[in-house]
Amino acid sequence: MKRFALIFSLIIALPSLLHAQSWPVYENTFVNDYAAAIDEDAQTRIRRSLEVLREETGVEATVLTLYSRGGFQAAGSFEDFATGLFNHWGIGNAQRNDGILILVITQDREMRIELGAGYPGGFDREAKDIIERIFIPAFKNGNMSQGIEDGTDATLNRIARVHAAGQDAPAPSGTISGLLAALLGLAGFASFGALIFRRRIGNSLRRCPKCHQRGLVKTKEIIEKATRKKSGEGKNILDCPHCHYHTSHLYTISRITASSSSSSGGSFGGGSSSGGGASGSW
Repeated sequence: MKRFALIFSLIIALPSLLHAQSWPVYENTFVNDYAAAIDEDAQTRIRRSLEVLREETGVEATVLTLYSRGGFQAAGSFEDFATGLFNHWGIGNAQRNDGILILVITQDREMRIELGAGYPGGFDREAKDIIERIFIPAFKNGNMSQGIEDGTDATLNRIARVHAAGQDAPAPSGTISGLLAALLGLAGFASFGALIFRRRIGNSLRRCPKCHQRGLVKTKEIIEKATRKKSGEGKNILDCPHCHYHTSHLYTISRITASSSSSSGGSFGGGSSSGGGASGSW
């Protein structure tokens, strides 16, 4: 009787145990936008930046957006989830452990830059600064796609490339002269500002196919969210503020699945994380 009760308890608990150990599957090793939070053009630019980073430095960095952690690994904190996912995917070179995961969960309003175990602690501070100064302000203003793109660029330039070049993370303010810190900060701000300016100007130069004037506005609408059981559906919308041209087309949002196997979009190098990085919420 006791054996029967034990077997019965295991049968009842088995679905929950399997469910608690599930993880998202990546379709490729660069950008997996399961929350449909990134514009198509921005996805193309982010993917290219990640490809160039890997080509030039060997560093594997990846961007993942999800609607929610619900349905995946239930136990532990958000940080535990990010570290577990990082290690499940095996992001980064197995010897250097220099991978980077940029994780944004839109419904839960939380994000994290998870760093491989090869990054010294000083880069945790850099990750926190990038989140607080670039990602979160954009998210609070409703500029999710822009925030992810700009924050990813900052992560690659201030963390991935710096570490790949054998350099240390910048020292905290106060450990170097105030004048030098101000000059470095001003130069970085000017460079980053110029990048954002060029992108926004580029977006405003999109021509209307009807009146041929520049300024065609592109927006994205989620019709049905993707789940682990089925694909979702979204709509890309184009509007011209000059001639009131309007058009839209539907697109499919990839189904979120859970598996221990890698997808057909390539695989990571077997790297691991010990929990380094930073988190933020908005």
